[in-house]
Amino acid sequence: MTTTREIIEVESSGGKPRRFVFVLLNEFTLLSFASALECLRIANRASGKELYKWMLVGEGGDLIECSAGTTFKVDSDYPELSRDDVIVICGGINIQNATTTKLLNWLRRESRKGLQIAGLCTAAYTLAKAGLLDGKSATIHWENQDSFGEEFDEIELTKSVFVIDKNRMTTAGGTSSIDLFLQLIANDFGEELASAVADQQIYSSIRTDQDTQRLSIPTRIGVRHPKLSRVIYMMENNIEEPISPSLLAKEVGMSTRQLERLFRRYLNRSPKRYYMEIRLQKARNLLMQTDMSVINVALACGFASPSHFSKCYRAHYDTTPYRERGAHARKTT
Repeated sequence: MTTTREIIEVESSGGKPRRFVFVLLNEFTLLSFASALECLRIANRASGKELYKWMLVGEGGDLIECSAGTTFKVDSDYPELSRDDVIVICGGINIQNATTTKLLNWLRRESRKGLQIAGLCTAAYTLAKAGLLDGKSATIHWENQDSFGEEFDEIELTKSVFVIDKNRMTTAGGTSSIDLFLQLIANDFGEELASAVADQQIYSSIRTDQDTQRLSIPTRIGVRHPKLSRVIYMMENNIEEPISPSLLAKEVGMSTRQLERLFRRYLNRSPKRYYMEIRLQKARNLLMQTDMSVINVALACGFASPSHFSKCYRAHYDTTPYRERGAHARKTT
């Protein structure tokens, strides 16, 4: 029986392994980190050569805890790197707190060497905060897209599973690390090796930077109705200035009453109620992930006054926006 190792014969450039420096931030997402690391390990195994090597670093150079509560012993604090190294920032929850001044200063210093830098999951925030995504395209986990867009409006934010823009790379989190690293392996050593790595992981649907990170609207809501999907799409893309139900209905060639029946039948709520829930979800994300004032959060989510926003928020979440933010702040300190 012919093995993958016997099929694939590749030579690394100059015979020197490419080193990836994984920076584990506090409460990083284990899946994103492990998915990336396993691609490199399997590439070495499949080729029978040490094409890649890696090291783990973290602030303090000791133990770093992932979001699941497991701790990892890193190899060092933030080290001096060579220009051939690749930095991979592994983000997760509470990314603002994990993005320390020490980390930002180190990133800025190392970036001047021209090396490649990647941000996994929410770590696009860290790269943006360091000024390393200025004038570039990027992606971030869908849950953080609202807050990222509000804080870094000069960066072209996409909904792709990963983005490579010159020497900057970002992923949406989860298994999108696999897609990015398969692309890097293909760039370095060819599609055949990348496919072999995917096969070893039983990863049969390799995504490209043209694939979006969230499920389609019909899949998310469990309903395949083109007009309903179209209305929800318009709602999700018009949060700051909500569109009236009558105009939404007109856009898809329906009467307001027909639209009401459509939402009641498939989603058991009115279009107005569904729209309000989308806006309140965005508001909750902004309250927890940004330093925006409650007034500015209200305006960004289409509420004309803070009092109306607070009333709607309390009715839906059984707490006020101020208490929500305060409770979240206590959890993260």
